[in-house]
Amino acid sequence: MEKMLAVVFDNETKTYEGSRALNQLDAEGSITIHAEAIISKNNDGTVTVKQSEGDFPVRTVSGTAIGSLIGLLGGPAGLAVGALAGTMAGSFADLFAAGVDSDFLAEVSNVLTPGRFAIVANVSEEWVTPLDTRMEALNGFVFRTAKKSFEEAQRARDVAELRAELDQLKAEHARAKADSKAKLQAKIDQLNTRLQAKLQQARQRSEQIKNETEAKVQGLQKKAAKAQGDAKATINARVTEIKKQYEQWVERAKSMVA
Repeated sequence: MEKMLAVVFDNETKTYEGSRALNQLDAEGSITIHAEAIISKNNDGTVTVKQSEGDFPVRTVSGTAIGSLIGLLGGPAGLAVGALAGTMAGSFADLFAAGVDSDFLAEVSNVLTPGRFAIVANVSEEWVTPLDTRMEALNGFVFRTAKKSFEEAQRARDVAELRAELDQLKAEHARAKADSKAKLQAKIDQLNTRLQAKLQQARQRSEQIKNETEAKVQGLQKKAAKAQGDAKATINARVTEIKKQYEQWVERAKSMVA
């Protein structure tokens, strides 16, 4: 199952030890890390990315679920200078893109206080014990949640509402007298501009998710080619799950951009 993970530590040294332990679990096949970053919480509430690159299928956190989660953990103050570009800290858009809910975000934020560090990661795992055991041995606080797919549902609702409002205005425009048509047309044009912007955002997001999914699948397929027995079967099962999730996402998003 694909999950969003946050492990909070009291100091930087333990955090990097935790990262190495996670990567060892990945090498053993207990988990698969799709993307990972180490962050610190600053005194002003902002977040700084200490490490965002690695040998992961998703090699950048910008524009991805993990990037959105990092932005959210920065709170209203946002990300520190020199961190990630393109994220909107604290926004609903990031909450949807991160695939987490407000409860998960609150739980992590309550523990990730200024001066503390955290590993944030997008992982696939079937059993929680291997990861929990390693992290607890390092005094890490583990938070995880199944990666949720409600981003496209919210955007679809927004698009549907804009289209319904447009239809209503067009109907009113058709019945209106000549002196009212110009004002109604201006409103129609403004609303249509908003609709087209929303649809363009949906297309861009679809392309991001497509690229992210392809990277995950290709990374797993490379691992599967080197694995044997149960490890190979586990990796192949993860590939199947990720492909299925993406196909379901595409199906739900079709009506929105049509």
